Amino acid sequence: MNFCSEKITNLAKAMLKVQKQLRPALKDSYNGFTQSKYATLNSVMEACSEVLIDAGIWVTQYPVPVEGNGSLGLATKLVHAESGEWQESTIVMPLAKSDPQAYGSALTYARRYGLSSMIGLVTEDDDANTACNPTILNSQNQTIHDLEKPRLAALKTRANSPDNNSSQNGVIEKLPHIDGITYQQQKAKDGAVYITATGNVRNKNSILKEAGFKWNAGRKLWWKAA
Repeated sequence: MNFCSEKITNLAKAMLKVQKQLRPALKDSYNGFTQSKYATLNSVMEACSEVLIDAGIWVTQYPVPVEGNGSLGLATKLVHAESGEWQESTIVMPLAKSDPQAYGSALTYARRYGLSSMIGLVTEDDDANTACNPTILNSQNQTIHDLEKPRLAALKTRANSPDNNSSQNGVIEKLPHIDGITYQQQKAKDGAVYITATGNVRNKNSILKEAGFKWNAGRKLWWKAA
């Protein structure tokens, strides 16, 4: 069985760009049976779909027949839209029961693991990441990742100006109203002031980008300079 096209040069170049931009999928759900957090299919798709589309990569996943009863076969295929080059992988998942619910559960499980392994996507525990990286922005110490500090240093003077509070409030008032999104003004240790956008940010990436927000991959937070 062929698992890729005769050539994958263009596909490989596109995937290199994808992997440079990929951010970890957030473990956004909890399994009470194993007592552990995990990334749902929604989290996996949110972490990679936009990056893949921008690179011209089409992703499709579909069930395929496999040998033996009580198992699900799922193919994950990456296609470079411009050249038609492709790469495919099949994962075989045992079914807990022979009913639609078990099939649906196995399908979802296989989709997130199949896609993650194909594109090299990893998951990240937000709590553990914050504990291991004290320089990452959080609500307790209000610091910001070292990579962001040079960009915000230039705003320090403006942040300390007498009329700064009124101007910052005006900035928040001018931001677009987005259902489920809350804006908050925060201040870094270096004195720079910024605004965070939190809440239901799923599928709102393009709107937040248009409003000037940037994604902090470490903290899973949208922010912009005030």
